[in-house]
Amino acid sequence: MIIATLSIAMGLQNATARRLAVPDLTTTVLTLTLTGFAADSGLAGGTNPRLGRRMIATVSMFLGAAIGALVLLRIGTGAVLALALVLLLIVLAAAAPHWRTTDAWTAR
Repeated sequence: MIIATLSIAMGLQNATARRLAVPDLTTTVLTLTLTGFAADSGLAGGTNPRLGRRMIATVSMFLGAAIGALVLLRIGTGAVLALALVLLLIVLAAAAPHWRTTDAWTAR
């Protein structure tokens, strides 16, 4: 019951932030993505833009959480931290060539 109440509160918080349209006022990534599903759905009068991107982001976050939990339970905390460090270094290496660009990061 507490989790459901907190989830609703976070969803309302993100829906309010989206409605106010204040740039960079995200409070949580996953909750904001899930709120986007609901706020932009046909039931809410939207067209649900970027549905595929939101699905990929949501599934990726859930898979990451599941893999992290399995590594934690089977191997230990050190393995989870090492895995997080390796993934961080991979992302940094992939992003490094784009640091100095002035191109927009959004899809055209």
